[in-house]
Amino acid sequence: MQTPLFHSFGHYLKQRFGHKVRKLSLHGNFSCPNRDGTLGRGGCTFCNVASFVDESAKIQTIEQQLVVREHELKRKADAYLAYFQAYTSTYGEQKQLQRLYDEALAAQNIVGLCVGTRPDCVPDGVLDMLVDYQSQGQEIWLELGLQTANDQTLKRINRGHEFAAYCDTVERAQQRGLKVCTHLIAGLPGETKLDSLDTLNKVLDVGVDGLKLHPLHIVEGSVMAKAWRAGRMPTIDQESYADIAAEMIQRTPANVVFHRISAHARPPTLLAPDWCQDKWLGPRLIEERLKRSGPQGCLTEQRFVA
Repeated sequence: MQTPLFHSFGHYLKQRFGHKVRKLSLHGNFSCPNRDGTLGRGGCTFCNVASFVDESAKIQTIEQQLVVREHELKRKADAYLAYFQAYTSTYGEQKQLQRLYDEALAAQNIVGLCVGTRPDCVPDGVLDMLVDYQSQGQEIWLELGLQTANDQTLKRINRGHEFAAYCDTVERAQQRGLKVCTHLIAGLPGETKLDSLDTLNKVLDVGVDGLKLHPLHIVEGSVMAKAWRAGRMPTIDQESYADIAAEMIQRTPANVVFHRISAHARPPTLLAPDWCQDKWLGPRLIEERLKRSGPQGCLTEQRFVA
């Protein structure tokens, strides 16, 4: 049997459950403190939730959304994880959060939760609730949208928090034995390959169970879209992204699970780069590099220095 080039989420789930498990994306009708004025207005400069979530879903119940999402899948699975993806899915009263999470877990063939959120919106009570679900045998992942560990870049893209907020939340999650998946973007304004590798280094030093990598997208409705139209927002090309992502994978210990190594979107939501229309191009280029120069973990002994 051929050794996999990287520890994929699909492989992890197959080992965990013995059969195929997939995610079903949900809209919990949450807001975001970086949009509603609590921290800021306008949100992160790269963000338009409609680029990855059907906004019309928020008028449906969680149970209805799960049925629709499963029906939309071309490749079915034996079981599913309910993925609260839109906006900040821990941003609400704890009773409201528990009601939504309970509704998802009560649905047929749902074996766990993936909860996407900001590092600065995860109170202890929410962590304790997620750990309680985990203790009942549910597969639970806290997904933190960090994007970069560079505080200057975080400010530039209007994240509204610093790397320290991420470190604090990860530490509290680790104390409870809760699995954390961290989202990282390559190609952010002003950042180079060295910045991405430095971010990875810092994330690994803090400790992480899973990673999601993707290239910067310029999407309609985002603040970055205006700068791109004005010619002030360069985008990352496919070869550069593949080089960055491949080396990040090679510098990541083999036990860390890659939930995603690239991402895609479609026009008219996607404005640039054009190559991100192809769902499989990024992963294919990355895997070609891993085949040539080594799989996940092969560079972990070569300490990266920024």
